[in-house]
Amino acid sequence: MNKGKDYDLIVVGAGPAGMTAGIFGARSGLKTLVIEKGISGGLSNEATDIDNYPGFRKIGGMELAEKMKEQTSEYAEIKELEGVNKIEIKEKEQKMMVFTEKDSYLSNAVVLCTGTKKRKLGVKGEDKFLGRGVSYCATCDGFFFKDKPVIVIGGGNSAVRGALYLKNVGCAVTLIHRRDELRAEQYLQKKMETAGVHILWNSVVKEIKGDKAVGSVVRYDKESGIEDELPVDGVFAYVGEEPVNALATQMDVKLDKEGYIITDKGQLTNQERVYAAGDITGGVRQIVVACAEGAIAATSAYEDSIG
Repeated sequence: MNKGKDYDLIVVGAGPAGMTAGIFGARSGLKTLVIEKGISGGLSNEATDIDNYPGFRKIGGMELAEKMKEQTSEYAEIKELEGVNKIEIKEKEQKMMVFTEKDSYLSNAVVLCTGTKKRKLGVKGEDKFLGRGVSYCATCDGFFFKDKPVIVIGGGNSAVRGALYLKNVGCAVTLIHRRDELRAEQYLQKKMETAGVHILWNSVVKEIKGDKAVGSVVRYDKESGIEDELPVDGVFAYVGEEPVNALATQMDVKLDKEGYIITDKGQLTNQERVYAAGDITGGVRQIVVACAEGAIAATSAYEDSIG
């Protein structure tokens, strides 16, 4: 192995947790590499306005991610657009071999910050119209639906933020929620009420229909038991997230019943020298928590390395 590809710590994933782990690992004196399959920032790039991160009254997700990347780059090496395919634990050498789409690297320890991905609706037409009216990111695709009718499906913070963003860019927005109350924080609910977003309660989408692009959705009213068809041009789904745990499973890292990585208070998994941080560990999935876990994981990796 080329010495230039030999690291003390490799962080998989460059979301807030991964970038913070990169900073703390490198500042501890560990030669640190952060590898990201996409671009730095993870799902935080999709956040319109972040107003609960200390130090910023309000900041866009992409702007915050860029600031984090800039700071991380001062300490650690970041490789973007390079997905990790496999990690082998070499017990005899007490090393990890990390295989990516482009190269392979050796490390003494690994921090898994692979995060989560958007959960699908699981309805007919969803896959067919993906990118042709079906989206999981209002900030990414909302502009294309200006002056058009769209629906947002979900009841949490992400769904309400998405609905507010779409309303702001000029869409005719209807939010569909399967229950009779939202899970979103009260201040977001009030903002949505002020914005005049229409809500269809106790409803689920059964099918997405159209020709070359989305043209309508079949909505089932759970209270009345009636199905109707709503004309829409866009469907934005915010029905939760699921852990990206393929690498963890491959390495026999212990998961909870929902598929999230189990760690101790130092973010160590059941595998020696394998740590995890951020949304992949479940719990309170907030940027500030992800950063804290990333800092703890890298610090633990350093402390464990010196005995």
